[in-house]
Amino acid sequence: MSAERILGLKIDVDTRRGMEEGVPALLSALSSAGVPATFFLSFGPDNSGKAVYRMLRSPRFLFKMIRTNAPGLYGMKTALYGTLLQAPMIAKAFPGLCREIEARGHEVEFHAWDHRTWQDALPRKGDRWVRDWFDQGLSAYRECLGHSPRAFGAPAWMLTGAAVTVLSAYPWEYLSCTRAPTPFLLKGTGKVELPSDLPCLEEVGGARGAGRILSALSSGGIHVLPVHAEVEGGIWRGAFTDMLQGASRLGYRVAPLSEIARILAARTLPERVFAMALLPGRACRCAV
Repeated sequence: MSAERILGLKIDVDTRRGMEEGVPALLSALSSAGVPATFFLSFGPDNSGKAVYRMLRSPRFLFKMIRTNAPGLYGMKTALYGTLLQAPMIAKAFPGLCREIEARGHEVEFHAWDHRTWQDALPRKGDRWVRDWFDQGLSAYRECLGHSPRAFGAPAWMLTGAAVTVLSAYPWEYLSCTRAPTPFLLKGTGKVELPSDLPCLEEVGGARGAGRILSALSSGGIHVLPVHAEVEGGIWRGAFTDMLQGASRLGYRVAPLSEIARILAARTLPERVFAMALLPGRACRCAV
């Protein structure tokens, strides 16, 4: 059993609703718990409604939407953005809220320009498209926050060779793009990769599966919990609060991901390549 007990909270903001409603709710929950988090924000258009095209192509994705009560989690307007409703900007439309996250002692990092398009189109795109995507997103990040991000977390944990080639050209302090049991150096980048090693609530059956996540913490160590503003900042906020309390009872200290990256940078980590694989509870393959 490891005496080291550190938990990082990686909060992804994928949609307009997640930014507008989920982030303030999570800021309140984190303040009550007295713990920091690292927010990975999507800055560009919310094209969530285009997920309908994936549902038509993938019965597995459709089943996931039904199983996780997607309308309840994300709202009906979100399901229409980019199709019947114009795609609104996400974090770019809320520069004040972006700065408030930092003012409250949390970290803000870069997650996406167009989250939905990365998920749907990345495997067919080359270096130039990926570079343009990063340039748009990083420009919006700097407009909102006045500085550059330290880290990148790939949307839906999706990577390709072209994506790794492009992101290796940016001066990230660390990356958080994969699902894996332990941290490593992502080959081709030379950067510390902090994978999400714990499952997210959507993958364990929602609020009733929170105990499974806490059980995975019982042996100690350094862990990263993936959180979604639309989910833990929405109808499963109570379960998120319960998990924070449970982690505290287990003796965990919650730390920003940048601190965890610095701790690990001083250690010898293996260099690994990524592969794409389908994980339990997910509808699409993730980088592992």
